[in-house]
Amino acid sequence: MKKISVLPVVLLLFSICISENSFGQMPTLSNKNKSDWWHPIGIKPYQATKAKHVGFISVKGKSFVDENGKEIVFKGLSISDPDKLKKDGKWSKKHFEVIKSWGANIVRIPVHPISVQQRGIEDYLKLLDEAVSWSEDLGLYLIIDWHSIGNLRTELLASDAYNTTKKETFSFWQTIAAHYKDVPTVAFYELFNEPTIYDGKYGTCTWGEWKLMMEELIDVVYAYNKKAIPLVAGFNWAYDLTPVKDHPIAREGIGYVVHPYPGKRKIPREPKWDVDFGFVADKYPLIATELGFMNEGEDENLLDDKVYGPSIVNYFHQKKISWVVWVFDPVWVPQMIKNWDYEPTAQGAFFKDVFQGKFKYK
Repeated sequence: MKKISVLPVVLLLFSICISENSFGQMPTLSNKNKSDWWHPIGIKPYQATKAKHVGFISVKGKSFVDENGKEIVFKGLSISDPDKLKKDGKWSKKHFEVIKSWGANIVRIPVHPISVQQRGIEDYLKLLDEAVSWSEDLGLYLIIDWHSIGNLRTELLASDAYNTTKKETFSFWQTIAAHYKDVPTVAFYELFNEPTIYDGKYGTCTWGEWKLMMEELIDVVYAYNKKAIPLVAGFNWAYDLTPVKDHPIAREGIGYVVHPYPGKRKIPREPKWDVDFGFVADKYPLIATELGFMNEGEDENLLDDKVYGPSIVNYFHQKKISWVVWVFDPVWVPQMIKNWDYEPTAQGAFFKDVFQGKFKYK
């Protein structure tokens, strides 16, 4: 029998122990440094450079509250992926200053798996750090959104831009939770953008299976950052929250997500919204992390009927549901701006008026 030396095994175990102790987990490797796997990388905690302009947000009953226990209803918008904005030459503090001037109090940052895979997690964190620094200075809160669409259980996703794995998804949130621990600006972790089985085209996944996966992911997040607020979406592209009535996520301190675009229901929508997701707000915090409309285009799900805008903001106001408009970009649809002079589109002008208190609620 050939003798096997134990020295390489000992050395490997020693290096793994060093790596785990340096960050509390196995290091997250970008493509450029996978060849140097024996060097522990370690993602260092974010270091705030400015005075704290916002306090921690937490969950109390069915509400989001500040450090004094005051209820906060968030009204904001989603930017496009920082990787896209960087490549467009539009990634700057000015972008966030314009958002602040419009009157928003929260910004959603959609992180596409493909952009992290191509850029590498370390370089991507540099972009996020800039967003956090600018937002700290401006008094804005942030949602970090893992922007994938499809069935995470089967790993059948809507396109290459959304392709990810359960392991990568869990690893991403490990990194985010550890890096932004004790950073109140990064208030919300939207764990998965739009779950859907697409009539079986992406395989199967029951609410029970999704619930268990999200609970496990929340446990991982809380192991690193107990002050984060994980956000959980339902099926049908984050629209259907009906299973929550009988089988809510069995974790404290979370919120639920809905994406109620106009094409999801016909007029009158309010009674159907009550059944599909509105009832959740009677017991748990709820935030619509995507909504919006456009006057023309190929996607009928987004078409404005001149009723949707006022009805959705009135509905949210009555039920104290937080909301975030999609999307503050002149290319991605439905656009809030026509160009990089920040000229608002029809939906941009409408929601800007709401942000600035010019809309009269019913």
